[in-house]
Amino acid sequence: MLFEVWAPRAQRVTLQLSGRPVEMARDPGEDRRGWWRAEAPAEPGDRYGYALDDGEVLPDPRARRLPDGPERPGAVTDPERFGWRRPWPGRGLDGAVLYELHVGTFTHEGTFDAAAGRLGHLAALGVTHVELMPVSPFPGRHGWGYDGVAPWAVHEPYGGPEGLARFVDAAHEHGLGVVLDVVHNHLGPSGNRLPEFGPYFTDRHHTPWGAAVNLDAPGSDEVRAYFIGSALAFLRDYRLDGLRLDAVHELADDRAEHMLAELSRAVDSLAEDTGRPLFLIAESDRNDPRTTAPRAANGLGLHGQWNDDFHHALHAALTGEAQGYYADFARAPLAALAATVTRGFFHDGGYSAFRGRRHGRPLDPGTTPAHRLVGYAQTHDQIGNRALGDRLTTLAGRERTALAAALVLCGPFTPMLFMGEEWGAEEPWQYFTDHQDPALAEAVRSGRRREFAAHGWAADDIPDPQDPATRDRSCLRWPEDPERAWYGARPERPEEAERLEWHRRLIAIRREHLPPGLRLAEVRAAFDEAAGWLVVHSGPLAVALNFSAEAAVTAGLGPGAFELLAATHRCAPPGPGGRLGLPPESAAVLVRGDWAREPGDGVPGSG
Repeated sequence: MLFEVWAPRAQRVTLQLSGRPVEMARDPGEDRRGWWRAEAPAEPGDRYGYALDDGEVLPDPRARRLPDGPERPGAVTDPERFGWRRPWPGRGLDGAVLYELHVGTFTHEGTFDAAAGRLGHLAALGVTHVELMPVSPFPGRHGWGYDGVAPWAVHEPYGGPEGLARFVDAAHEHGLGVVLDVVHNHLGPSGNRLPEFGPYFTDRHHTPWGAAVNLDAPGSDEVRAYFIGSALAFLRDYRLDGLRLDAVHELADDRAEHMLAELSRAVDSLAEDTGRPLFLIAESDRNDPRTTAPRAANGLGLHGQWNDDFHHALHAALTGEAQGYYADFARAPLAALAATVTRGFFHDGGYSAFRGRRHGRPLDPGTTPAHRLVGYAQTHDQIGNRALGDRLTTLAGRERTALAAALVLCGPFTPMLFMGEEWGAEEPWQYFTDHQDPALAEAVRSGRRREFAAHGWAADDIPDPQDPATRDRSCLRWPEDPERAWYGARPERPEEAERLEWHRRLIAIRREHLPPGLRLAEVRAAFDEAAGWLVVHSGPLAVALNFSAEAAVTAGLGPGAFELLAATHRCAPPGPGGRLGLPPESAAVLVRGDWAREPGDGVPGSG
């Protein structure tokens, strides 16, 4: 077996394989400067690591398995030995319904295998893709996953590489694709040994986590290859459908070709080689059209991005919250929602009071497919970064969360649910850690309490991230019988079954009536801020919402013949002139029978 490692500053590198040393030699290749290699017999499961200049044995930066934790030697693996039970043609982003899932709290067991046992629920719901939060190793057992330190490996307490492969295989048997959240903008504060191998980080740029990942300084060719290789390995070896890229605005890169463009080019090439559609979804704070613009048009070529503007406008409309970044949206939340669904971004070059400056640039509605933007009412960030981790059901009530579901699932953007949202789960999802370094654990605990004390919270009210009870409170509570068709809802709580059925119906309506390739130019909105109603037309689908808690309203649908498909409350079919009566806090979904694309309209490529 060939062992290779990049260690450009080392004078001597020794492979430690199953307790025996093997001297490594410099790779003579002109394009392999700094690489060391050695041939040695090995079998899957054999422990190995590298000693640089006779120092301690370090884990391989490209280790696929770290059975004893991220600071201990890795284990030899062979991804090709996994026995996949069925072929997988892949599922693209257009037409997708995403479901964000944290392996460690989706079930109390917190493993891939336990999570796989619940996938039948998601398939019956109508979800198309499971979006896993990060699974790279981090010290300890429990955490969100954004403190990972080994981007090529899989967290062993979840089940390691084979556990992930089993989960993906089970998802495919249910017809579900899998998307993985990956973190390329930083590594965790504990257990990161990459700087001992080479210039993986640079002081040329700084991020909220310290020195930036080296994407443009000397040695950055290999650093970029390291992260791109990791992304391709997960897509190829685990048969994933896509990756969600965490906080790409923190990827500092001054080179002529941004690392994200290089990554998207490599992923598109892999998709062509495998014959499967593959996609990249960015989390970006920039509201920059270049994020998803084609590389040929000097864009980064990513296939989609999370749309926080949509979340913020919807959250402000549902809860009335106006603190922090909600302030820009809370002044006129229905106007903000209407602007966001029709233009893609609310902040598209105008002034942001929260930032104290103008922010964003406009998308081109005529060429931008609506599915490139991911819309959601809840995510791990928007729940877990609150002081108490309270969900939207707790903040806004069940009636109003039904309105959110209608707009998310039958609106123009690719919808995403956060685990448990589909039945209105009320248990919080809080910030929890399992740092093994006592000083780091105390710093995180006191830092979080200090952060929220500035907003008026008492320190004792803030959950201790290190307390195991914080993670336990965040686990979904499932019924005991896993064979029930709708086993997300507990039989003793009929309101959960009702909310689950509402989500199922909305997803079915979306699948039947929303045309592929819908462009932002084919989305219209009408609203009355004072009365509290909003209507969003996504091609032939119309979502009518009454946010007023007290008054019934008459919403204007506009011209055309509409058929009522679903509603939260009993309401009459639309009257003459396209007027629809809506009770307080209600939603209705309709389809326009005479809708058709304008002659000559094409469906733009969706990537």
